[in-house]
Amino acid sequence: MMAETRAHHRAKKQAAGPGGRTEVRLRGNRRLDALTKGGGRATEVERSGSTARLNAAARRLKKSGAPQRVLQVPQKDMGAAVTAMRKAGIGGTVKNMGGTKHWRVRPLKK
Repeated sequence: MMAETRAHHRAKKQAAGPGGRTEVRLRGNRRLDALTKGGGRATEVERSGSTARLNAAARRLKKSGAPQRVLQVPQKDMGAAVTAMRKAGIGGTVKNMGGTKHWRVRPLKK
């Protein structure tokens, strides 16, 4: 496993906020990048741009159980991240690493 980059670590800490947690355990030996103090917002930071990794991050957000879900990616990968969230069947927010842009994702109606 590769070491975590400083940018990834910083993004997780900022997403968790004061009193929040990073590397939160999920079922199936998985970990969520960040969860706010009250558990209201789950955040996954995925900087690779890989479709498979974006899909896995979206599934982790789904399993988090948090009412607000955020997938934070580089700006060039925002479209792929929206697709991954829709594929996972969840709604939430996709935002770029700097936080200057965010897109709402509504879950597909069945």
